[in-house]
Amino acid sequence: MVKTNDFFANIHHAIFDPFRAWAEQSTGNWNILIGIGFLLLMGSLILLYVSYKKMGESDERTNQLSLKSCYWMLLAIILCDIIFPKEYMWTIFFLFKYSLAFLAGGICLTVQYKRDFA
Repeated sequence: MVKTNDFFANIHHAIFDPFRAWAEQSTGNWNILIGIGFLLLMGSLILLYVSYKKMGESDERTNQLSLKSCYWMLLAIILCDIIFPKEYMWTIFFLFKYSLAFLAGGICLTVQYKRDFA
């Protein structure tokens, strides 16, 4: 009988061990990973900033949109904390965790802006 923790640990290792092996194979692969993470972070921050500026001045409507965006960012951070490993490559996963959180917040603001004003 397989325990639940063993089942999730096996899935976790099946997903991230090949990824770690690829990243540690050469410094070029490691640099590609950092470069992709940095580009994702910059793109997400730009999307979040532009969407925030499009909302305009703070009022009851924009406060609700900001709170909903923060909610999605928090959910992305919690989900990434659950999924990403903490034993190895934690700095890379830290970069991707916040990149994905900013991307989730930016997408939420963009969708809500399109829904309200388009």
